[in-house]
Amino acid sequence: MELSKYFGEAKGSGILATADSEGKVDVAVYARPHFLDDGSLAFIMRDRLSYQNLQSNPQAAYMFIEDKPGHAGLRIYLKKTKEDSDPEIIDRVRRSCSAHHQKHGEEQCFLVHFSIEKTRPLVGDNF
Repeated sequence: MELSKYFGEAKGSGILATADSEGKVDVAVYARPHFLDDGSLAFIMRDRLSYQNLQSNPQAAYMFIEDKPGHAGLRIYLKKTKEDSDPEIIDRVRRSCSAHHQKHGEEQCFLVHFSIEKTRPLVGDNF
């Protein structure tokens, strides 16, 4: 399955799980990932707990739950590869109007890139 096509069509909610260097876990609601030309997946993140956790532990997991009957969705296991803080780069990736974010004094954002380590269905095990 091509993930960029899947996320372009599927409706639902996403949750990003991260952990700090001591293994303390955090989960946060996150929008759909951005898929970049180099094959990486990225999220636009603010300087909050998920972002801070990734500074010391590059591993993360993203769970997407589809808005339809049953248990449809995906679990994607990720590893942080790099990040960008250049507002122009972030604005090129951003789905919503960047002028809205700038107008309302949004704090600094980061485009955090990940490699995809593994994908699994939302329910069930296929290691």
